Amino acid sequence: MVQIGATVRSETREKNRNERALHRGTVDMPPKKRNSSGAPQKKEPKGNVKSNVKSPDTNGRALLSPERHKDKEPEFVSLCGELQVSNSICDHAWRIWEKDIKSMDKANQWVACMFIAGVELDDISLTFTQFLKVVGLSVKQFIALVRKMDVNVDTISPKVNAAVTRLEIKFDVTLALYQRFVKRKELWESSWTMFLLAKGTFLQMEDDLVIAFQLLLCVLEFFTKRLPPSLLQPPYMSSATFSPPTRTSRRHQGKGKTRPPDMNTQLLETLCMEGDCSLDEVKNLYQTTFCAFLDSVGLSGLQELTPMKMLSEKYEELYQKSKDFDARLFLIEDESVTPNKTEVSKVEITPRKNLLADDLAIPVPQTPIRAAMSSIQQLRVDLKSSSDQPSNSLMVYYKNCTVDPSEEIKRRVERLAEVFIQRFAQAVGQHCEGLGRKRFNLGAQLYYKVMESMLKSEEKRLSVQNFSKLLNNSAFHTSLLACALEVVIATYVGNTLKNGGFGRGTGANNSVETDLCFPWILDVFQLPAFDFYKVIESFIKAEPTLKHDMVKHLERCEHVIMESLAWRMDSPLFVLLKQSREEGAGEQAEPPTTLNQPLLHTHTAADLYLSPVRPSRLLPVTEAEPFSPGIKAPRSNSLSLFYKKLYRMTYLRLKMLFSQLLTSHPELEPIIWTLLQHTLQNEYELMRDRHLDQLIMSAMYAICKVKNVDLRFKTIVTAYKELPNTNQETFKRVLIREGQFDSIIVFYNLVFMQRLKTNILQYSSPRPPPLSPIPHIPCSPYKNSPLRVPGSNNVYVSPMKSSRMSPVVMTPRSRILISIGETFGSADKFQRINQMVSSTDWSLKRSLDGGSAPKPLKRLRFDMDGQDEADGSKSSGESTLIQKLAEMSSTRSRMQEQKLKEEADEELP
Repeated sequence: MVQIGATVRSETREKNRNERALHRGTVDMPPKKRNSSGAPQKKEPKGNVKSNVKSPDTNGRALLSPERHKDKEPEFVSLCGELQVSNSICDHAWRIWEKDIKSMDKANQWVACMFIAGVELDDISLTFTQFLKVVGLSVKQFIALVRKMDVNVDTISPKVNAAVTRLEIKFDVTLALYQRFVKRKELWESSWTMFLLAKGTFLQMEDDLVIAFQLLLCVLEFFTKRLPPSLLQPPYMSSATFSPPTRTSRRHQGKGKTRPPDMNTQLLETLCMEGDCSLDEVKNLYQTTFCAFLDSVGLSGLQELTPMKMLSEKYEELYQKSKDFDARLFLIEDESVTPNKTEVSKVEITPRKNLLADDLAIPVPQTPIRAAMSSIQQLRVDLKSSSDQPSNSLMVYYKNCTVDPSEEIKRRVERLAEVFIQRFAQAVGQHCEGLGRKRFNLGAQLYYKVMESMLKSEEKRLSVQNFSKLLNNSAFHTSLLACALEVVIATYVGNTLKNGGFGRGTGANNSVETDLCFPWILDVFQLPAFDFYKVIESFIKAEPTLKHDMVKHLERCEHVIMESLAWRMDSPLFVLLKQSREEGAGEQAEPPTTLNQPLLHTHTAADLYLSPVRPSRLLPVTEAEPFSPGIKAPRSNSLSLFYKKLYRMTYLRLKMLFSQLLTSHPELEPIIWTLLQHTLQNEYELMRDRHLDQLIMSAMYAICKVKNVDLRFKTIVTAYKELPNTNQETFKRVLIREGQFDSIIVFYNLVFMQRLKTNILQYSSPRPPPLSPIPHIPCSPYKNSPLRVPGSNNVYVSPMKSSRMSPVVMTPRSRILISIGETFGSADKFQRINQMVSSTDWSLKRSLDGGSAPKPLKRLRFDMDGQDEADGSKSSGESTLIQKLAEMSSTRSRMQEQKLKEEADEELP
C-alpha cells in the first residue's frame, strides 16, 4: 500500500528525527506536574524540545493577596499563588470546592475548580495545556475530572459545560487529523504547525473535520512540491515538481504585488485521490481560504521551505490568545494529548472498494476521516444523475398548475442560496463562500429530486396532475429545501444536533453560530420548526437512497422539534392550539381516547401543508374549497398528527426515566402519565420556550410527593443525565418568567406546582381523576428503519427493497442477507427452515426442532420494550433458532398486514 502523502525515505527520517528541536527554537511550555508536596516534578521532554516555563501573563490583573485568604487551606492558597490567579478566582474556586466537592483528591480537583472559576468569571490566565501540566492529566482525563465534579444541579454551569464540550470536540477533530497526518513523516513539524496556524486563523468553525482535512491537503501540497524529488516516493515523485513562475506572476512581481501561489493541480489531485476527497472542493478552498492565509503571513511568493521559527512564533501567539490546548504537542507524543488505550475507540473494519480477488481479506480501518469521506462520496453518487435545476418532468408538473409556480420557485431558490452562502461563510470561516455554494448546489439537486418523487407519488395516489396549491405554498418549498440541505450538512459535518436542539432562542447566547448542526438551517431560513416537521416523514419516504444513519438523524430532528423547538415563543403551533381551543371547550388537539389506537401514517406533506382545512373527499387534495361560514371546520391534520406523535414520544421518555427510578412502584407510572397528558392537552402554555423533559421530571416529582414516595430531584436529575440525547441545560437553565432562567427545582416550585397544584392534589384524594389510556406504541413510520427482533440484541428485520446491485454483480457474501447464529448448510436445511417459517402448525415446528411432545405456546407480542410474551415470561423448551424464526415470521406477517392496510387506504377516494 502506498504511503499517504509525500514520504521521506525512512533512513533519512530516522536519522534526523531525534536531532531536530520541535520548533527549531525555544518554545515556552506549560508548568510541570506537581507532586504530593506541591513542588513541580522535573521530567525531561522528548527529543530536543526546550521547556522554559513562563509565568502567566497577568495583563495588569491584581495578583493574589495571601493575607486575604487565611480562611482557606494553606496548600490551596499556595497553589493559587504559584498559578498567579486573581483573588476573585481564588475565592470562587474555594466556594465551589467547599460547597460541592471536598474529596480526598485535593490537588487535582483544586486545579479543576480554578479552571471552572476562570471560565465562569471570564478570567483565565493559564492556557488549557498549562492546567493539564499542573495536574499531570491528558485532555480527556481532565475533561472527565471536571464533569465528574458535576455532583449537584448547579455545580457545573452551562457556560463551563459549553467550554469543555468545545475543547473536547476540537481535540477529537485535531487528533483525527494528526493520526492521518503522521503518515507524511517528512512534512512533520513545519507543515503541521502551518496547518494549525491556518486552521486557527481562517476557520471560524475549527471542529469541521471535512473542511479542516481539505485544508490539511492544501498545506501538504504547498510543502510537498518544495521538496527534492529524491526524497519522495511514487506517485508523488513525478507530480510534486514546483511550477516555475508564469508570465502573469512575474508581471505581478514587477509591479510590486505579491505573486499568488501556483497550485500544482496534478499533485493536489493525487492527494485528493488518496484521501477520497473532492478535488473541486479542495481546489476551491485552496484558491480562496488557503491563498488568503498565505498572503496574510507573507508566504505567497516563497519558493523555498517556510522558516519554522516564524510559523512557531505566530502559532504561539494564537495559542496564548485562545487559551486552549497546544496542538504542537502531538509532534512529541506529549502525555497531555496522547489518548490512553482505553480512550481510543475501536476502529470498524470495512472491506475496501474495487479489490482484486486475492486482496479480499485485507481490511481497511474505518477512521473518522475515511467514514466522513465515504458518506460524502455516496451522497454524490446518489445525486450524480440529478440536476440543481428542475427536470423536464418537474416542469410538466409546473405547467399543469392553475398558477404556474416556475418563476416563484426559481426566485425563492436564488434568494435562499445567497442567504445560505453568506451564513455558511460566517459560521465556517473567511473566504468559504465557494464551499457554501457547492454545498447548496448539492442540496438543490436533492430538493428537486425529492420534489419530483413526491409529486409522482401524489399523482398515483390521487389520479390528478394539478398541484397548484401545494406548489405555490412557500412554507412547503422552504421546508423541503431546508430538509435537503440538512441531509447535505449532516453528511459533511456529522449527524449531530446542537445542544440536543435546546437552549437557543430561549434566552441563550445568540451570537453568530460557529457550527452547522441542526437547527442551524432553521435559523438561516427563518423557518418555524413546526413547518419543517411537516416535511420530514414524506421526505424520507420519497428518497429511498437515504442511508440508515441519515434516516435516524432526520428522525432525531423530528424528536427535537417535538420536545422543544416547536414550542418556541413565536411558533405557529400555538396559533393552531388557540384555534382549537376557541372552537369549543370539548375540542382538543387530539382526543386522549385515540391514544391506544394504532398510529396510521397516511398523511402526506400535501395534507399537512394545506392543513388545517381538510379537503373534501370528493375533490383532489390540492383543489379543495374552504368550508363555508357556520360549518364547523375539521380538526387540523398537522396539529392532530403532531399531538399523536408527541403523546407517544412523551410516554416512551417517561418510561425510560421511570425504569431507572421507580420500578418498585409500578402503580405510579399510569398516574404520572395521566398528569403529563393533562398538562400537554390543557396547560400547553407551560411548554412555551421550555423542554418536554422539564415537564416529565416535574410530573414525576409531583406524583411521588403526593403519594409519599421518597424521590429527590437530585436523584431524578442524576438518572436523567444517563439517558441518551440529553443536555444539562434542560435541568440547569429553565425559563421561570420572561428573561429569567433558573434550575428545574425553581421552575417546579414557582411555575409547575403553582399552575397544577389543584390537579396534582386530586391524586391523593379517595376519588382521583380517571387515568388516561396508555399510548399504542407503533414501529417506526420510516420504512428504511429496521425493526429489532424482540429478545435479541443484534437481530433486525427490514422491509424488502430493491438492491442497488444487480444479481449479476452480487457476490456470494453479499447474497447472504441474514444470519441466524449458525452457518447455512445443505439444501435440506433450507427446506426445513422454509417449512417451519411457512407452517402455522406449532406441533410441526416442535417436531422439526427435534423436541418431544408439543407444549402449548403462549401468544407472542412484539412491543417496543422487547417483551417476548404477554406476561413477560420466557418459554424454556424452545431453541434459540425456533424462537428467532417464530418472531421473524410474526414480524413479517405484521409488516405484510400493515402494507395491505396502507394500500387499502391509498385506494380510498
